Amino acid sequence: MLKWLEKGSRLVNVLVCSGTKNGLSVTGSTEFQYSMLKEMYTDCQIVMGNLEITQMEHHRDFSFLRSIREVTGYVLIALNQFSKLPLDQLRVIRGTTLYDNKFALNVFLNYQKDGVHGLQELGLTHLTEILNGNVQIHQNSFLSYAPGIDWKDIAGGAEVIVKDNGPELPCHTACKGPCWGPGEDSCQILTKTVCAPQCSGRCFGQSPSDCCHTVCAGGCTGPLDTDCFACRNFNNSGSCVSQCPQAFIYNKQTYKMEPNPNAKYEYGSMCVSQCPVNFLVDGSSCVSRCPSDKTEVEKEGVKKCEPCGGLCPKACLGTGGSESRQTVDSQNIDSFINCTKIQGSLYFLITGIEGDAYKNISALDPKKLQIFNTVREITGKIVQSWPKELSDLSVFSNLQIIQGRSLYSGGYALSVMKIPTLMSLGLHSLHQINAGSVYINGNSKLCYYNTVNWTRIFTNNPHTQRRLKNIKDNKAVKQCTAEGHVCDPLCSSDGCWGPGPDQCVSCKHFRRGGKCVEKCRFLSGEGREFVGPDGECLPCHPQCKVQEGQSACTGPSAHECVACANLKDGPHCVSSCPEGLMGDKGFIYKYPSAKRSCEPCHANCTQSLPTTALVLVVITAVLLSLSIFFMCVLYRRTVTIQRKRAMRRYLESGESFDPLEPGEKGAKVHLRILKDSELRKIKLLGSGVFGSVHKGWWIPNGDTVKLPVAIKTITEHTGQQSFNEVTDHVLEMGSLDHPYIVRLLGICPGPSLQLVTQFSPQGSLLEHIRQRKDSLNPQRLLNWCVQIAKGMYYLEEHQMVHRNLAARNVLLKRNNSVQIADYGIADLLCPDDKKHFYNDLKTPIKWMALESILFRRFTHQSDVWSYGVTVWEMMSYGAEPYASMRPQAVPDLLEKGERLSQPQICTIDVYMVMVKCWMIDENVRPTFKELANEFTRMARDPARYLVIKGDDQLPESSSDEPMQGATELNDLGEELEVLGEELGEQEEEILEDDMVLHSLSIRSQSRSVLDGHSRVRTFNCVAPLNIKYSSFNVHLILKRGSPLNSAMIRLNSTRTMSESSEGRGTMVDLEMNEDFSSVCSLKRGRYREDSAYISQRDSLSGALDVLITGTHSPKVLGKEDENGYVLPGQMDSPERGDSFSDLFLTCLHAVGFVDVHVPPAGVNVKEEYVRSILEVAQLKVLRFDSGVSEGLVGGLWMWREKTCRRLL
Repeated sequence: MLKWLEKGSRLVNVLVCSGTKNGLSVTGSTEFQYSMLKEMYTDCQIVMGNLEITQMEHHRDFSFLRSIREVTGYVLIALNQFSKLPLDQLRVIRGTTLYDNKFALNVFLNYQKDGVHGLQELGLTHLTEILNGNVQIHQNSFLSYAPGIDWKDIAGGAEVIVKDNGPELPCHTACKGPCWGPGEDSCQILTKTVCAPQCSGRCFGQSPSDCCHTVCAGGCTGPLDTDCFACRNFNNSGSCVSQCPQAFIYNKQTYKMEPNPNAKYEYGSMCVSQCPVNFLVDGSSCVSRCPSDKTEVEKEGVKKCEPCGGLCPKACLGTGGSESRQTVDSQNIDSFINCTKIQGSLYFLITGIEGDAYKNISALDPKKLQIFNTVREITGKIVQSWPKELSDLSVFSNLQIIQGRSLYSGGYALSVMKIPTLMSLGLHSLHQINAGSVYINGNSKLCYYNTVNWTRIFTNNPHTQRRLKNIKDNKAVKQCTAEGHVCDPLCSSDGCWGPGPDQCVSCKHFRRGGKCVEKCRFLSGEGREFVGPDGECLPCHPQCKVQEGQSACTGPSAHECVACANLKDGPHCVSSCPEGLMGDKGFIYKYPSAKRSCEPCHANCTQSLPTTALVLVVITAVLLSLSIFFMCVLYRRTVTIQRKRAMRRYLESGESFDPLEPGEKGAKVHLRILKDSELRKIKLLGSGVFGSVHKGWWIPNGDTVKLPVAIKTITEHTGQQSFNEVTDHVLEMGSLDHPYIVRLLGICPGPSLQLVTQFSPQGSLLEHIRQRKDSLNPQRLLNWCVQIAKGMYYLEEHQMVHRNLAARNVLLKRNNSVQIADYGIADLLCPDDKKHFYNDLKTPIKWMALESILFRRFTHQSDVWSYGVTVWEMMSYGAEPYASMRPQAVPDLLEKGERLSQPQICTIDVYMVMVKCWMIDENVRPTFKELANEFTRMARDPARYLVIKGDDQLPESSSDEPMQGATELNDLGEELEVLGEELGEQEEEILEDDMVLHSLSIRSQSRSVLDGHSRVRTFNCVAPLNIKYSSFNVHLILKRGSPLNSAMIRLNSTRTMSESSEGRGTMVDLEMNEDFSSVCSLKRGRYREDSAYISQRDSLSGALDVLITGTHSPKVLGKEDENGYVLPGQMDSPERGDSFSDLFLTCLHAVGFVDVHVPPAGVNVKEEYVRSILEVAQLKVLRFDSGVSEGLVGGLWMWREKTCRRLL
């Protein structure tokens, strides 16, 4: 028991004692162990810690345990032989600490082997609740009543292990349920399972009104919080409360937090008015150590934890707290460097001193123990074994306090035993042990131990004298005296820790710097001194005058000098009088008088201020600051220029790595093989399927410049490919040089291949679009489409398949320029890596073509598919494709013909280009050259093809991004000629089906859409036409006044033709009858370089204009700037023909239609003129509800579009 609590800590007649944490280990004989248990737990009611009863014989009397009512930790009963454990009053086991981190109650192996003695009854007749932890009772051969206990009532849902015990015996007839023993007073008390359903906790009866208060633990005698057997949280003077009275309370009148006169501290499960002496106050709690951001201070006699206000004194965790840190050893001793406080205990065991071969721990170097010279306080205990090379414990010469907050078996705070080489303790700074005692035993050469006045050290323990009996079996006192091992004459009667005047517990006269002296230098000697409150010789202030035969000072301050060495300013000795010091009424100036005192200057005297010098200093400082600033600016500019020049030099210089054969033409390779030492990774930019990307510096060998680069580490590179194979492919990548692809600057081979590329500080196009979507205009979006298409066309020309094209892999070089990244990286992986990659969850299935998903076939046309998805991302402001679908479901969706929906800002023209990219048949998808031409055409009139709300309010384009010009008009004659060529190519094919065109609306210019109006045009001059072409007749019927609606049609989704349908498909929406034709192309054999998009219109437009209108075509002003940025075109609109019939006939004649006959007036041409042309040509077309021929309707769409625009 902690004896300091016997009188001072009684709280409603509750006596608290400390528990142990020894487990199954013991110190000394069983007799000694029993006496210590009896001393600790006699009259104890609450055990603050663990109750451990181990290795006790059958004849021991444990009746002193009957007073224990509560254990805060665990209860361990093991390896005993007694028959009954009299814990009759124990009601609650809290389980704040658990045995083996699992059990709150552990009872095992309590029997005599090959004997008749053993545990028969647990005796826990009043145990009603275990708040935390499991229960284990096993291998007790004579225990017969434990299995029948209703452990669910006690431990709730905790795990209960009861096995391998004695035979189960019946309970007394008076017990109507389980029991703890054979007597009628051993019946189990049930407080949980018998309660009414209305009771949320425990009860004292079966009635709904017999519920215990919610703050009760273990049961109660009534419904109040003062009727509890134990408190679930805290006991405040007999009442159970959820928290103790706080230090500050809110005053409703003053609206302030004010000190609470009834404040108490939380100590275990109790509320106390003051913490125990060896504990600290931290807020409203008593703690054994301060947290890491606080330090221990003493205010008004109370030790508190206060914030450090900066770096705290270094507090280190002690040993013995975990399996890996049982003792100080060679592996953990470095963790105690510069420690001033040990939080916990220090164990010096034989396995740490001499090493542990089982754990492969070497012996401890004795010199390393000097690390503990900085330790001034230990909150726990010291248990000592010691190296043979050291004869004392002087490595702890600065140790002042042992708190003893956790004690060794028997209640020891300091244990020094069986060290054969120990001659003295050497703890000359130790002056306080707050809790626990000392155990010094079996040290055959130890002297001086008998001289120490332990009463002086155990200032808070009045029972020290009896515990001194534990200092025994050391070297005999007479033998020590005979050998001269006695205290120095300057030591007082309190004794000493070893030989010499620096080992005294206290000094007989004075102490200077830790060493006892006979007298201080009061009247003579170099450096005069005075006596401090503890009898220590302290030096006087340096300004005190040294006088022979007289004392120089009475204290350490300048005003405590008897005489001044220089000058005196008031009561203080100073080296010079104050001059120009700021005071309450301005600057203070004094002069030294004849009496060597500082006197103030006369009021009429003017002490000149150093104004000139001050001004000069200020001017000099300003000029110096400006000079430094301009030098810094100049230096940074010079570095920037050098970096740019170096970057240009390294980018423009090429290197060749393989010798050329005779007659072989060398390829320019802009690539270098770099060393790992030339690269510095700074920041992780991101990680993806192939590896990680870092921002870094390239520092070429022999150069001082640092070049910003992006370093991509290929983590999937397994080394199965040879270095030459990897280099050959990388050299091909390094030979690529185009404005719209990211340059590969070099490679760094190694365990992981590193690719060094240009660094794009503005990041990916995807993030830019997401962040700047409110400031994007159609011109910029369409120009980005053109640039990506041109970059991909360049890769196609160089036989480089990208495989992973997406907006995230397109980098923004400038606001108006993008570059394609990550091309060719997939080819760096060996086949096994590719298989792993494409089976990975990160596979970009939503961007991949269907043949790539199903058959792992990657071509330039599969990149076209990915290009269409990339354009969709841009037009959707960075939205994720198929966001609501799992990637595994995308292939089935594509096979059914579903595609991404039309973005809100896109007209049908742009969306149909996307749909062409997503055709099932890869051979009918447009090429990148065609895509570049098409988007170039659109970029010359951006507002017509992209409709962005508030586009007219967006910021004006900068000088490098010109505003769009007038819309470029395309020639009708060219389109008719293209249509005629396509008709001629297919004239021998026989139509099997008819094509029905319901209505062909003519699209107006985009400005009409922006204005929110739909314009309706009518033909004023309409004549029926009878057209004859070759042997086929065409009957065109034109109706006067037919309206052509210009409203733009938007589609949510569309279907394309599957591979099994041979070009046939199904329309989802009948409203698509007018616009669907744009997704198809002529069904004809062609090279991939040809397309309906072949842009030869500019060369033909002039001749056709002459043919049709009799005038020359206006000059097209739309062009590209030096960076490939498409500028809006400007042209003058030609005069519209006076007669639609004349104009239409001229167009037909231009493409080869002859013998045109005018049918009767009044026949409607709106639904018939295209059908008639198709019937004449006898081309293979399908009805809209079953799909359309792939090529014809695409050509008719463009022909109709250009015709209607010219006619309108």
